Amino acid sequence: MSNDIKAAQILGLKVAGVDMLEGENGPLLMEVNSSPGLQGIEKATGIDVARAIVQYLEDQAPFPEVDIRQRLTSDHGYGVAEIPVNRTSTFRNKTIKETELRKQDVVILSVIRGGNSIPIPSSDYKIKQGDYLLCYGKLSSLKAYLKKHKTNVRIRSM
Repeated sequence: MSNDIKAAQILGLKVAGVDMLEGENGPLLMEVNSSPGLQGIEKATGIDVARAIVQYLEDQAPFPEVDIRQRLTSDHGYGVAEIPVNRTSTFRNKTIKETELRKQDVVILSVIRGGNSIPIPSSDYKIKQGDYLLCYGKLSSLKAYLKKHKTNVRIRSM
């Protein structure tokens, strides 16, 4: 991801003007504007940038960003956990069904394997060492796993 996009994201901006200069080692970020002037870029390119921005925002309106972790942790007694599957994990080489997490009110929302996310994996999906399981469920069940396996499980609850 480029530095201009990162800078806008850090500031929480969907639309921004990012001023940059060419430096000895590449582009340098100078300033991020939350209310950018578009006249210069429109004149230089002949593109109606303002119209393109409005169209983009209209296209995004029906699908607003949702902080899924915040939504999932709003129920009392339930939370989200990322469970690493290491060599001592009881989940290693089992299918999701074989973990019997569902019986403990825990659902695997996605499996992260090698930087790729597998959303809503099927019950016959085989879990491997090195995977991370993004789980939602009863905090008592998630904490019991943490205690039993002495693993680095990050749990978020409200």
